[in-house]
Amino acid sequence: MKIVAVANGKGGVGKSTTTVNLAGILGERMRVLVVDSDPQESATWWMERSEEPGAADLVQETDPRTLRRVREVGGYDLVLVDTQPALRAEALRAVIEAADYVVLPSPPATLDVVALVETVRQEVRPSGVRHRVLLTRVDARSRGEAEEAREALVGADIPVFGSLVREYKAHRTASLLGIPISGLGLRRGRNAEDDYRKVADELLADLGEETV
Repeated sequence: MKIVAVANGKGGVGKSTTTVNLAGILGERMRVLVVDSDPQESATWWMERSEEPGAADLVQETDPRTLRRVREVGGYDLVLVDTQPALRAEALRAVIEAADYVVLPSPPATLDVVALVETVRQEVRPSGVRHRVLLTRVDARSRGEAEEAREALVGADIPVFGSLVREYKAHRTASLLGIPISGLGLRRGRNAEDDYRKVADELLADLGEETV
């Protein structure tokens, strides 16, 4: 079983969106559990809106002592943990220390990237866990800002996913329906789904698993 934390010390960057959509795609091929450790419960709100069984199971847990023992959960191939946006929070640190890998979603705007660098320096690097930044909410009409952010992050010796997640209406539609982007169908969400499928492939390659 692999444990993947989805983390950023700043809110509104796409953590829950990334967690739910990766769970939907990866859950097609493996047994996936989503642990919502964010007191705001955004992932829970999203996943519990669906009237159909999802591709992943869901539990809520905010107690740092329990989160440190997440590896004791049985019956799953992958655990995705959506974390709270709070640097130096005990629960966030507990998840990162328990994880095999950390996905760090961030929009490419300068203030978001600056906050992300602090998350990496304060919470991720000290743990030694493997990690990558995922650029999210990228303007679908222009990738210039995203490329500048990528160069800045690489210059700071912070690894970045080759794939990125562009901003589409389909993301909002999927959240309102309580389904991952992969459940919208090709007509309404093809490009948005393709973005997350590419991210899932990169993640699995890093984890040494077969691509989806």
